[in-house]
Amino acid sequence: MLKLYKIDYYQYMNLIHICSIFYNISRLQKLLVNAIQMSIVICMIALIQRVSSASVEVKHKNVAEISSGLLALIGVQRGDNETKADKLLQKLLNYRVFEDDQGRMNLGLVAIDGGLLLVPQFTLAADTSSGLRPGFSGAAAPHEGQHLFEYLVAKAQGNFKHVCSGVFGADMKVSLVNEGPATFWLEV
Repeated sequence: MLKLYKIDYYQYMNLIHICSIFYNISRLQKLLVNAIQMSIVICMIALIQRVSSASVEVKHKNVAEISSGLLALIGVQRGDNETKADKLLQKLLNYRVFEDDQGRMNLGLVAIDGGLLLVPQFTLAADTSSGLRPGFSGAAAPHEGQHLFEYLVAKAQGNFKHVCSGVFGADMKVSLVNEGPATFWLEV
């Protein structure tokens, strides 16, 4: 049986105050979560693989091919820009994943004069933190992603002679022979 209690005005005001505190705490928690999400650093992504060969086929036609070098799958996220693309390119060209004379990973792509195959892959920007389906709200809009990918390719071709790329937005078949295997996740 539910008992009803008589409360005076002072108790009533205290109860209202306590409820408003909890309401404001809830609002504050939401504001903090939003602030934390907004302050998370968004990084341009490259999943690189050291390869002895790699190629890209679109509609049964070979559109790009390298021998020894790096296959780089590129993920562009919202908030990425040309400055990040420039930093990523420098990392791609100089990241030391190739073996020197002592068998240690001390050489970058430029040092071995290898090939660089850039392939756009928006699925790298997927949010897989919950559920059973990836979310793509963090990926850049298609026109932004295409612009930054094409910018990266153009800058790479201007700075290095052995560069080719996949086709943005196309259904691609990517083939590779991974050396090692050696696969690294780069973010800038």
